[in-house]
Amino acid sequence: MSKLALEDIADLRAYERERDEFRTHVIALKKRRRVSVGPVATLLFENRDTIRFQIQEMARAEKLLTDEAIQLELDVYNPLIPEPGHLCATLFLELTSDAQLREWLPKLVGIETSVQVVLGDGAGATDVVRCEVDPDHAQQLTRDEITASVHYVTFSFTPDQVERFTAAGGRLGFDHPSYAFATDLGPDTVAELTTDLRGV
Repeated sequence: MSKLALEDIADLRAYERERDEFRTHVIALKKRRRVSVGPVATLLFENRDTIRFQIQEMARAEKLLTDEAIQLELDVYNPLIPEPGHLCATLFLELTSDAQLREWLPKLVGIETSVQVVLGDGAGATDVVRCEVDPDHAQQLTRDEITASVHYVTFSFTPDQVERFTAAGGRLGFDHPSYAFATDLGPDTVAELTTDLRGV
């Protein structure tokens, strides 16, 4: 899956003409690529279209008009477009009140290193693909006493693991001491993520 370049980002007037149709497409796409795990965690598996939408919407909201400003956004978000054999996700801790923030953020320190995909149907499945966190990202967001509510994680699959995931799917979960939740990935999500893993 190719990274985005300056020419892929429409200027504001051109984007307004395509925005409604593109937004409808991305909403449907995100529905298949968004997975809730436990009471407060959601992962959105990113691809080229979700990242283009993010950059276009940011440019629209912040009136980014120069190539330099758009390039800065490309530099930040292009790493979230997965290479073949990889998945990239934004991890959201969906906390909507001060009470929830005070309760969850201190006890979920390290949550971004505890995400995993267990391959197969769960019946004795032991092949686990653990997430990886970019060191620069970790340096910015990781604290000893409190975590951030948004993290970016990647997963690296071997060719054999790609085949196993394609054939039997898997479970997405956490093995964090304060957040041990998992959920089966539905067939629509498995199909979507397989396109990432195969570089389609």
